[in-house]
Amino acid sequence: MLIPTAIMGVLAIILLLTGYYKGQGQHISGIKSALNMTLEILPLLILAFIVAGMVQVLLPSELISKWIGAESGLRGIFIGTIAGALVPGGPYVSLPIAAGLLRSGAGIGTMVAFLTGWSLWAFSRLPMEVGILGWKFTLIRLASTFFFPPIAGLIAHLLFAGPK
Repeated sequence: MLIPTAIMGVLAIILLLTGYYKGQGQHISGIKSALNMTLEILPLLILAFIVAGMVQVLLPSELISKWIGAESGLRGIFIGTIAGALVPGGPYVSLPIAAGLLRSGAGIGTMVAFLTGWSLWAFSRLPMEVGILGWKFTLIRLASTFFFPPIAGLIAHLLFAGPK
């Protein structure tokens, strides 16, 4: 986490200095906007971290291994795909949950399927997509991406699950 944090810090400093030197108060506007976003997202972020932490301590590792561990095979990949599609919210919710499950013994393929299912299928996003883009487009997009989450999970499992 140190390298991404350092990169983000350098980027933030560069942008703040750029806003400051433009002389139009853009650095203050940017900081105010950042604080507003933080206040909006912080409760969700805290709750997502609580869920991720509780998953790690409450779910027995044998249960994780059986259902979504590396040895769960296709069953785990399909469970990960569906679970990812059902998880509400943005990356502030899904990424901590995936990290917690990985630390608890979930398989790499399962978590790739989880995150791919979340990013491509996200059922919580469907009403807005239908409202803005229409049923036809939404159905075409879902049909076009239907096989990607399990395939991505299977590829990750085969390439990165390690020797058996």
